[in-house]
Amino acid sequence: MPKLNITLAQMRIFYGDVKRNVAQAEKLIAEAAARRSHIVVLPELWSTGMAVDNAKTFASELNQGIFAQLSTWATQYKLTIVGSTLEKRGLEVANSAPIFAPNGRMMGVYRKIHLFGLMEEDKYLQPGASPVAVDMPWGVTALAICYDLRFPELFRKYALEQNAKLIILPAEWPLTRVEHWRTLLVARAIENQCFVVACNAAGDINGTVYAGNSMIVDPWGRVVVSAGEEPQLLTGEIDLDLIDDVRKQLPALRDVRHDVY
Repeated sequence: MPKLNITLAQMRIFYGDVKRNVAQAEKLIAEAAARRSHIVVLPELWSTGMAVDNAKTFASELNQGIFAQLSTWATQYKLTIVGSTLEKRGLEVANSAPIFAPNGRMMGVYRKIHLFGLMEEDKYLQPGASPVAVDMPWGVTALAICYDLRFPELFRKYALEQNAKLIILPAEWPLTRVEHWRTLLVARAIENQCFVVACNAAGDINGTVYAGNSMIVDPWGRVVVSAGEEPQLLTGEIDLDLIDDVRKQLPALRDVRHDVY
């Protein structure tokens, strides 16, 4: 399965309005299925926005609420779904990105390791404790969320230790730092010689304008598809055979000096 159709659901999230966001997401997922997509990616906290001060109210356990809804959609529309939402974990809440297979099975769940203090995530949420990479039919697929993009060590671990072919990143990244977003996505793809798939929120959400600019970047650092700043559904095709070609032509990962650094 070397070629994949991937759809990025660049949403304008309605802050704290779960019902409206769920209805919007289902329409986008249905359209992604109509486009014969293998994977659809939703933004970070797509069902609530960054309403972390009410995290305990909005959060669901893994087999309930939003997570159960994602499982149902994956089965109904026969595609893989990724996107982060609030997960109830005992007395704590995490910003969690599950990956659901077309049979509705949750293949893994990544909990955001680096919490963003400027949005008070660190005040209301529990940080994740481990990277997550899962075996999918097309190869190892790793997960990260938004602010994680600024920490290259996580992406390096995925590439070197888990041989990730694809790193998927849901985000709510603001327009004020869009240059960082674009540059870091390309850098992570180049330095780890893999595909980076990033879906951002767009528009004004509770007073913060998000950057959009969702994109897929190939292992050479070329942008396969890129959205603008407005909400939209963006679909691109990738050829995973390119990864082996790039790593053979420029075997930089092989030359990492673990004995020195």
